[in-house]
Amino acid sequence: MTKTAFIYHEHCELHDMGEEHPESPLRTKAIRDRLISTGLMNELIPLEAYQAKKEHVLRVHHSNYVEQLDRISPRHGLIQADPDTLMGPHTWEASYLAAGAGILAVDGVMNKAFNRAFCAVRPPGHHAEPNVTMGFCFFNNIAVAAEHAIKHHGLKKVAIIDFDVHQCNGTIEMYENRPDVMVCTSFQHPFYPNSHWAVEHPHILLTPMVAFSDFRDVRIAWEEQWLPALTAHQPEMIFISAGFDAHTKDPLGQINWQTEDYFWLTQAIAEAADQLCHGRIVSILEGGYHLEALADGAEAHIRALMA
Repeated sequence: MTKTAFIYHEHCELHDMGEEHPESPLRTKAIRDRLISTGLMNELIPLEAYQAKKEHVLRVHHSNYVEQLDRISPRHGLIQADPDTLMGPHTWEASYLAAGAGILAVDGVMNKAFNRAFCAVRPPGHHAEPNVTMGFCFFNNIAVAAEHAIKHHGLKKVAIIDFDVHQCNGTIEMYENRPDVMVCTSFQHPFYPNSHWAVEHPHILLTPMVAFSDFRDVRIAWEEQWLPALTAHQPEMIFISAGFDAHTKDPLGQINWQTEDYFWLTQAIAEAADQLCHGRIVSILEGGYHLEALADGAEAHIRALMA
């Protein structure tokens, strides 16, 4: 069994954009409750996230953007950060905790405290661009973690695999001109955010999924495109933006993945990591808005990481 950390912080659940908002505090609670009820938590290394430092966030975000978020953080009530994203009294802390979880995960993997980590934190991150809040995201957590691996630990090449139903526009914006960071992403198309879907770079691999399709196209893409490209890239660590909203039950997507598809893809990534980068994987939660399907998918994902 591969030593795997589970990184979370209960204060991430204090970030609350309202009872009707799909990006709910119940999301991470559902994952933790599932791991406890199945006994899987006893087989993981549970760690409490700490806040990222501003210098970590500034590796991927513009200083005026970070300072503006710090400045507008409300003491009471909610403010609109973008049409879909609200900021409340606890959003600032949760955002820095979500970014810090990835840093803790990278440090633990590089220090050989564990081989892999899953960060069950929120707000999510892959839509956040260097100076733009969007899609429920404030800081690009996966990019903060990847930059920490590069800048602090001296890794030369890394890869980010994003299997959310929504395209990782923020991550692509940050790494479009950075061939040291390979990005492989599957996403429903045409669909939100409807940007960055026609980028043409050999280190950015895009796998659009048509509405109501199943997992077959992504399985083919893995075998014929992603795995050969990763093998050629030779990453020293693999990062996963783990979205579970391509599940057939999810209300925000129109893709028909099943729970076992998350296990298959994660297992394939883990096998590649074993071959390419000593098994090093850091995974961070992105989407997933049907609580039962989210818990199912996250459990399958974690079991495959641990195998």
